[in-house]
Amino acid sequence: MIKLYEFDALQPEKFLNRDLRAERDVEAAVDEIMARVRQEGDAALLEYAEKFDKARLDSLEVTEAELEVAMKQVSPDFVETLRQAAENIRAFHSRQIRQDFVINDRPGIVLGQKFTPIEKAGVYVPGGTASYPSTVLMDVIPAKLAGVKEIVMVTPPAADGSVAPAILAAAKVAGVTRIFKTGGAQAVAALAYGTQSVPKVDKIVGPGNIYVATAKRKVYGIVDIDMIAGPSEILVLADGSCNPAWVAADMLSQAEHDKLATAVLVTDSRSLALAVQAELERQIPLLPRQAIARTSIDDNGKIIVTDDLDKAVEAANLIAPEHLELCVDDPFALLGKVKNAGSIFMGKNAPEALGDYFAGPNHTLPTSGTARFSSPLSVDDFVKKSSFLYYTRDALRNVKDRVADFAMQEGLQAHARSVTVRFEEEDQ
Repeated sequence: MIKLYEFDALQPEKFLNRDLRAERDVEAAVDEIMARVRQEGDAALLEYAEKFDKARLDSLEVTEAELEVAMKQVSPDFVETLRQAAENIRAFHSRQIRQDFVINDRPGIVLGQKFTPIEKAGVYVPGGTASYPSTVLMDVIPAKLAGVKEIVMVTPPAADGSVAPAILAAAKVAGVTRIFKTGGAQAVAALAYGTQSVPKVDKIVGPGNIYVATAKRKVYGIVDIDMIAGPSEILVLADGSCNPAWVAADMLSQAEHDKLATAVLVTDSRSLALAVQAELERQIPLLPRQAIARTSIDDNGKIIVTDDLDKAVEAANLIAPEHLELCVDDPFALLGKVKNAGSIFMGKNAPEALGDYFAGPNHTLPTSGTARFSSPLSVDDFVKKSSFLYYTRDALRNVKDRVADFAMQEGLQAHARSVTVRFEEEDQ
């Protein structure tokens, strides 16, 4: 059963257990896998597909014929759902597209900033028992809007060598360039280093298990990554008017993901807290993934009771959750007080699942408290920003002594002379 806590009696460091460091055996396994992929390329990927996925593959890349078959295997209704979700995601993220700017308000000086898309992006999509076509849409569409020319998707195959039709259908709708049947740390290594088949990319995005997360952490610097994702989290901030069945259902929407997932209720109503506690016990046995949800709720779940809603927001800001539901009558009154959250769901009719699949904002979100300093995946993740500056000779002459003085203050004489040398003949 989920445990209840009084906010004022709970030490901040005890709010959540977020020590997500990989065990030594995971680190060692990832190191070995990555070294083999780097040295052996496709041969290692094929061997790992057989070892981990029980799939004997003739080739790694998904063919156009396989894509077409997948589109026929998926129901037309679901394809339409994918297309509508894609349009919502596209409409939201199109507002994030940056524009170059130029400043030319002083004679002889032009300053500016230009945005350039990365050349190649790699998208990791979980497979097997966790098959998420929504991840395809959320991670690929911002890259397409940014102008990325090549988007390479990797996903583990099934034992028969196939990829889930829903994932392939989502890839077709989103506009993935190439798809490869490989998963785990080996897929991350393939994207980071390149193999005979898999192209080396500039950035890797997408969620995965501890092996994937560890591999992403290890290749950062060789390529960019979106984030090191921890287990899923939801915090429902609710007042006493909320329906406890709704609150419990929303908490379980994340608890069913993973035994390590965290579901938290913060409320100023003790009666709601007790009602949700009972409702969780009623709903958990009804879930197909009840064993996972039970472990998540019992081991990681919390109900925190506060004196008022201001204290509830304080608790939410301390936790900095991946998903924050403001399940209150006037969520807009609290929105300005929220400082740390990945995505904020407003009111009693915006369950977290709405954002997972359909509404438009991205569902690739900061976890493990990193919402204190990081943001959801966006178009910005797929562009580089370069500044530029231009000075005429007269404009440089006007500031040369200031620049040289600054350089000399730092003891960098060659810096200073790179400016003054241009005017030595004039100054003699």
